[in-house]
Amino acid sequence: MSLRRVGVGLGALLAAALGAVLMRLGVQGVFLSAAGALVDTLLVVAVAVCTCVAAIRTWNLLSRGRSALTGWMADDRSVAPMLVIGCVGVLVAYFLRSLLEAPGEGEKRARYELALAAHARRRTPVATGTGARRRRR
Repeated sequence: MSLRRVGVGLGALLAAALGAVLMRLGVQGVFLSAAGALVDTLLVVAVAVCTCVAAIRTWNLLSRGRSALTGWMADDRSVAPMLVIGCVGVLVAYFLRSLLEAPGEGEKRARYELALAAHARRRTPVATGTGARRRRR
């Protein structure tokens, strides 16, 4: 494991911790406003859902690539607010993915292997059959 990859993973973990502290301060501000138990519960559920969706989307993006995303998760504009609220989930998914391999490496390796197989198929001569069917000039 390279030093750069370890540094990126630790940086993502540190940024996730900082994001969690900032999110905690924001949620505490709503709790201190005494808006009511329903608002407090809805806020906590919304932050948890956004964090989970952001983490799942990031994990799929880093492990299988953009082509694996379907539906509303593939549209960056519709998911952008969830990614901002769930930034801790994005950073935790990035950190966990960096423990396995460099984020995005698996998807790039799969694309490379597909291209290599396609190239091998193009380079292999195709059997033309018997010479009896050939046209003579």
